[in-house]
Amino acid sequence: MTVRPIRTFGDPSLRGVAEPVTDFGRELRALVKSLQATMQAGAGRAGLAAPQIGVPLRVVAYQFDGRSGVLVNPRLELSERKVVADEACLSAPGQWWPLERSFAVTARGRDAFGKPVTVRAIGVLARVLQHECDHLDGVLFIDHLPAEDRAAFLSAIPS
Repeated sequence: MTVRPIRTFGDPSLRGVAEPVTDFGRELRALVKSLQATMQAGAGRAGLAAPQIGVPLRVVAYQFDGRSGVLVNPRLELSERKVVADEACLSAPGQWWPLERSFAVTARGRDAFGKPVTVRAIGVLARVLQHECDHLDGVLFIDHLPAEDRAAFLSAIPS
């Protein structure tokens, strides 16, 4: 398992739309192991998307409150109930901002072997899954912030 560097805000790989996974072979399983190792290498890391380590594929890993796993080619069904909570991103270290997200999600995708997976989550894990799936579409949590918060975020990021 290889721990990989996490791409930070401003890296163009964070803004691309990730490609669907079509080959569920050895290379995908190695990527999944790297995602998990990189996520577990630091305290407080609840999720990580492949684009955050420079791999433009639709793969996310998560770990929170005793639940962990991987979703390949995930699709989310969002609840109508919304909640606001502080959110951070490994690609923007030290930045926490209040953000509205759906309270619950049902995530459907595949595991590293291509088997169908369904994950139902509420609260923080639901937020993690939404955040990581955003990365697959080149969306960062800053994109959900109101203009004044976005400006404050940008002024706090080292250039």
